[in-house]
Amino acid sequence: MSIGTILGFIIGIGLFIGAIAVATDDFLVFLNLPSLVMVVGGTLASSFISYEARYVLLSLKMIYRIVFAPQVSRNLLKSEVGRVIRWGYTVQKSGLPALEAEASKLKRTDRFMAFGVDMVISGYTGEEVRDILNTTIETSFGRNTVQANILKTMGAISPAFGMIGTLVGLVIMLGNLSDPENLGPALAVALVTTLYGVLFARLLFIPVATKIQQREEIVRFRNYLVAEGLSLLAERRSPRYIQDKMNSFLDPAIHFNIDKMKK
Repeated sequence: MSIGTILGFIIGIGLFIGAIAVATDDFLVFLNLPSLVMVVGGTLASSFISYEARYVLLSLKMIYRIVFAPQVSRNLLKSEVGRVIRWGYTVQKSGLPALEAEASKLKRTDRFMAFGVDMVISGYTGEEVRDILNTTIETSFGRNTVQANILKTMGAISPAFGMIGTLVGLVIMLGNLSDPENLGPALAVALVTTLYGVLFARLLFIPVATKIQQREEIVRFRNYLVAEGLSLLAERRSPRYIQDKMNSFLDPAIHFNIDKMKK
């Protein structure tokens, strides 16, 4: 669970509600169902026109997943180095077929690494493993960031529909100029639509898209790290060389130390 995501959203909503509470006692003026329908409905309608329905639905599901999806931590990156180094010792001692048990376990938890280990066991050269895995990484990254791009588009669309709702409200208001007492409340309702559009864009769609993009970039980095380690494994490089090459990807503060590992 992403505590930072939850806290950020709660704080953002809390500041908005707090500002209203300090500024006015009339909270109901900020609640308007037609304005909400105009912004949400218009944004979804435009998104379904722009993209295939399947991808729009997947993008909406990502709003939920950014809170509960597992994250790639710094310590996990370090542990990946240690895992490949342990495999290096296994290969030195028993040969490549000794990794078959590891490949079977990985197929249930990490299909990318399982794919790479299978290639190593099959006798691919280090360069072949590196080339195939790099292609896999980039194509996976492209597929997985489609949702982020759609959410960014929704973030750009929602303020526009907020403005459309405001214009609709102004037209209605100007059509009733004969009743000056209702001009103020009518204008307030018209402006609420723009407020909803900006809130959805800046507190939901764009932040979620940014977090999805960042997480996919971290996963891509992790996969490049793993791909390099597996390539070196296929080349039968020594565990110490594997350590130094994989450590070159990482912050020095989290470098793996082969001398401290328990063999």
